This record gives sequence, C-alpha cells and structure tokens, in this order.
Amino acid sequence: MANQLIIVESPAKANTIKKFLGGSTKVVASMGHIRDLPKSKLGIDINNDFEPEYINIRGKATLINSLKKDAKDAKTVYLATDPDREGEAIAWHLANILGIPDDSICRITFNEITKEAVKEAVKKPRKIDLNLTDAQQARRVLDRIVGYKISPVLWKKVKRGLSAGRVQSVAVMLVCDREDEIEKFVPEEFWNITAILSEEKTKKTFESKLVGKNKQKIELHSKEEVNQVLKDIEKAKFIVEDVTVGEKKRNPAPPFTTSTMQQEASRKLGFAIKKTMSVAQGLYEGVKIPERGVTGLITYMRTDSTRISEEARKAAKQVVEKKFGPEYYENRYYRTKSDAQDAHEAIRPSYLDLSPEIIKDSLTSDQYKLYRLIYNRFIASQMSSAVYDTISIDINANEYNFKTTGQSIKFKGFMTLYVEDTDEEESEELGIANIPYLNKQDLLTQENIETKQSFTEPPPRYTEASLVKTLEEKGIGRPSTYAPTITTILARNYIEKVQKQLMPTELGKVVNKLLVENFKDVINVEFTAEMEEQFDEIAEGKKNWKEAIRNFYDPFEVVVEKVEKELEHVKLEDEVSDVICEKCGRNMVIKMGRYGKFLACPGYPECRNAKPLVETIDVPCPKCGAKVQIRKTKRRRNYYICENNPKSCDYISWNKPKPGEYIADSDEELKKEVKKRTSKKNTSTQKNKVKNKRKKAGNKQVK
Repeated sequence: MANQLIIVESPAKANTIKKFLGGSTKVVASMGHIRDLPKSKLGIDINNDFEPEYINIRGKATLINSLKKDAKDAKTVYLATDPDREGEAIAWHLANILGIPDDSICRITFNEITKEAVKEAVKKPRKIDLNLTDAQQARRVLDRIVGYKISPVLWKKVKRGLSAGRVQSVAVMLVCDREDEIEKFVPEEFWNITAILSEEKTKKTFESKLVGKNKQKIELHSKEEVNQVLKDIEKAKFIVEDVTVGEKKRNPAPPFTTSTMQQEASRKLGFAIKKTMSVAQGLYEGVKIPERGVTGLITYMRTDSTRISEEARKAAKQVVEKKFGPEYYENRYYRTKSDAQDAHEAIRPSYLDLSPEIIKDSLTSDQYKLYRLIYNRFIASQMSSAVYDTISIDINANEYNFKTTGQSIKFKGFMTLYVEDTDEEESEELGIANIPYLNKQDLLTQENIETKQSFTEPPPRYTEASLVKTLEEKGIGRPSTYAPTITTILARNYIEKVQKQLMPTELGKVVNKLLVENFKDVINVEFTAEMEEQFDEIAEGKKNWKEAIRNFYDPFEVVVEKVEKELEHVKLEDEVSDVICEKCGRNMVIKMGRYGKFLACPGYPECRNAKPLVETIDVPCPKCGAKVQIRKTKRRRNYYICENNPKSCDYISWNKPKPGEYIADSDEELKKEVKKRTSKKNTSTQKNKVKNKRKKAGNKQVK
C-alpha cells in the first residue's frame, strides 16, 4: 500500500517525478481529461442555469477504475496536474470521480519538474482553486454553446460536418480580411534618389539618400517628379549641414512566453505552432539523461509571464560571468503585460548546468533545436546591452535634404549569444568605416545620382507566427489556445498553408462570409477579447461564471433564432459553369468539397456525374498558345501547366506566365516532381489491379 498517491496528466511526467520521491509514493497518469461534455448533444442544461452535463470519456473506464483503486489504497492523494486553468479543471474532475471533497487539501503544482520544486510542492498542498476551474468551465460552456448553436446553420446552408467557434472563426476572419486587403490593393509608384558623393581630400565615396526639401519630407510618385529633382540638383553644391556622432544601445529580448516561443521557433527553426508545443511538452515532462535519469529540462510551456525566479537569475549570472566575463552580465527584470496570467514563470531551462551542447546526444534533433533556442534566449535575457557607435550626416543641395546614417558595433553584449528575429525588414545602414570623416560646411563632390523605381507592396499574408502575434495583441485566446486554434482551422480546410503563408480556401471564404454577415455580434474581435477579460475576472474571483454565460446567452439565442428564420428559405445557389455534362447534357455546377471546388451535375441524384474543376488563367501558354491550367502539388502549392502537357507541349512552371513572354525551357525540378507523383499513382493502381486479380483467383479456388 502506498502512503501517497500522486496523479499527473501524462506517463512521461509520472516517470520524471517518480525518482524524486520515496518508494512509498506511487505516481500515476490520468492521460489528460477523464470527463467532458458529450459529443452527441449540447450537454448543457440551459433551463437549469447552464449546468454542464459531464460524462466519463469513452474508453477510459478501465483507467478510471484503476485510479479509484489506487486512491482507495493510498493514505493521501495529491492531484498534480498542470499549473494552469486546464490543469486545475482536470484536478477538479479527478476529485469528483475519486470522491475527494472540494475543500480537501489535495492540490499540488510545480512550475518546473525538478527535485526541489516537486518536494516543495508536496510540502505545501492546497485546496483546488474553484475560481480557476470556474474560468475553465465558463470557456468550455461558452464555446460549446457557440459551436453547437451556430454550426447547424453551416450544415444547412453550406455542407454537413462544418464547425464554427468563438475563437477559431475569428482567426479565419482575420486571414480572410487580410486576403481581401491583398486582392483590393492597388500598387502605388514611388521613387528613391541616392547621391553617390565623395570627400575632397580622401576621394572616399559614400551614399546619401534624398529625404526632403526645405526640411519637409518629400515623396516622389512619378518619373516627371524625379526628373524635376534631378534638374534642380544637376549643378547644385552638396554641403554638409550637420554631423551627429553618438552611441546607441540594443537591449536583449525577455525570456520566452508561449506566444514568443511559438513565433521565434517558426521564424528561426521553421516549426509549425503545433510541433513547437509538442516538442516543448516533451522537454518539460522529461528526457532521459545519462547519470541523471529522466529529467525535466524546461519550465511549464504555457505562460504569458516574463517573470523569472531569483534562483534562476543567480544561476544565469554564474553562467554568463564564467562563459563571457563579468562585463557581459546585467541583472534584468522584465515587466509582464497587465492582462497576463502571472501564475508562473517565463519559459526557461530548469538546470543551467545542462547546456544544449552537453546533452545534445540525449535529445532528438527537434528537441535539441528548441532547447537550444530556449536556453540561449534565457541566458541572453540576463546579459549586457549591445553598444553601437552611430553617425548621422545631413547634407544640403539646392534646398534638397539628403541624409547618410551609419553604425558599427562597439560591444556585442548579448548579441554574442542570441539575436531575436522579427517579421519586419530591418533598414540597412552603412558601416561607419564606409563613411569618411566629415565636418560642417564641407563641400562634397557629386560622383553620380542613382534613381530607383519601386511600387508599394500589399500587406503580407499571415504566417502561423504572425497570426499568433496578432491573436495575442488583440486579446483573442490565451497561451493554451493558440496552437489548437490554428491546428483546427487548418484541419477544417478553412485555411491552407502555402509556403508558410496562410490563405483562406474557397470553403473558408464561404463560411466566413455567412458567419460575419449573420453573427457579427459574436464573430468579431471585440467580443472575443471581451470574453477573455471576463474569464480572467472569473479566475480572480471577481465574477460568477454562470452570470457571465447568462448575460451572453439571452441576446445570443434571439440572434440564432432570427438568423435561422431569415435563412430558412434562402438557398445558396451553385455557380453554373460552361462545362456540359457528357452524361445528360446539363450545364455542370461548381460545388464545394473537402479539398475545394469540383464540378457536379445539377441533375443529382438521377445523374451522379462529377469531376475535378480545372482552373485556367487568362494568359495563353508561352510555348504553344493553348490554355494554362492551375494545379496544386501534394503540399497544396500552385503551379501552372499547359492543357496539352504532356501530349504536345511540355510547359510547366511555378510562376504564372506573363502576356507575350516566351519560355524556351520549363521548370525541370517541377516536371520531375509531377512525374514522380504520377508514376507513384500508376504504381499504386497497378498494385491494386494485381491484388484484385489475386483476390478473384482465390475466390474461384474456394468455390
């Protein structure tokens, strides 16, 4: 009989903490949630003040009976599920199933799986925080109501199997809105003028860019405007008006939160958000290290706090001073956002003596990459600022203002170890060594004037990283919801990933249009962010969770009933194509399927003819003049191919052909990829034919 029973969520976590405790302690895993709302119905008693109807999750009966037996045999039961709202709710459900009273001192939490943290947690158990469980219940109930009330509207008007959600639908809306901006974007012409100047004594040349006229910012939008400037400065004297020499500092980024870890892993490592969280979960729960056994390597990975413990701060100081020197260390405190849940620390290494290089052989390739990112980011956050020498030179030429800026690094500081990537392009500056020593009133020689025509670019499509950043900035969701939200809308085929960019599918556009037009009070950024704030208030004990649901439900129910009545007699008409059904002669219509649009006969069910919809572009094949089709690779990337390929034309390209261009050779790499896929398909077909022949032969033998 075990004196103590500790229940955690996963077997990996159980194995890691077993070694920290004595033989009389048994550690078992609940395998995540053990109770949930039923999938087959709403599962919320609306007439009984929104009481959830929880049921045991199917397939977990044996596990639940085992947990009950272990709990009965133990003197003390501790619930050690994850230290967040979700973990608190799982602990509450476990207590309910095991018959543990709400006021029992049975809950323990630890932010990192180390011997000290686990033993300290066992010494200081507490009651289950019902405010946290209520906040999680409020989210679960609200999301269930929104999903189960709105989704049937999509089933009736678009197709069965679709789903809507308070957070996921807003994420889809953001991607659709960005695509609308891109499609409506009209490029504007603009020009840059750069003077190539030289200093009289050394004849050293450098660049200076036109920034204004008479101290007012200038923008050039046509060749005529550029020619006028060139005319005005053709014989002008370029005189140094001002020289400013200075110094600037660049500070390190704070330790990772869930959001910043997801963004940086996407930018630096190319990890999808889901993959980042899966790898981080493994690092948190434990990895087998020689002479240490299973060891938790990072602190809890779902957090929006940048706070770190004093012990971790002291350990970082030792590492920095030993590896780089005392001048590289700076004791830094980072301010956590006002709306962050500051229950636990930022994401950091649990043991700073376990550097990525020391334990590399114990980690998978992905674990090593992410652990190295987390480790270096944390150490860099406690290092000195980088210091730059800077110079700024203002030059005047016949009332036109030119500017030259440069910088060179003086002390690398934290940049010796780690530099944060960004989604924005950083402006290029000359190195100070490339700029001659100048004084006010120096006369410069005009060596050349360069002009460059450019066009404004549309806003970039979201990547997983930039979408997470936007969701966080707008207050949509919390650390635990970013990954599942993006995973869901990708799985539902509402959006697709093309070369890391997120684009709405045709299905996503149709669903988004219907939801935004009919449920604008629910599917919007403000409402979603406001509900997150209410969940925070519930977690802090400032608000009753059922009151929050009650305030939402009454007006929501009215909207749903109104929309259902308005759409009852509205039929979304299929787009009619010019393709004739070869079986019955009708014009085929364009329908939406799981993988996009396809052609179907409107005479269904009498005529069941259907075939792929082949999209074409309005530019003829550069080789033979036939139509060019748009197709997709296995990874959903568009490519362009002649309709006569491979019969009489071999044109195929990643890039959309331009009117009038002639291409002698097609993209050989793409040709090989398409040919490989085709040959695989043929091989598979041949194998199936052989199987069927063998099957028929076997049946004959049996007869």
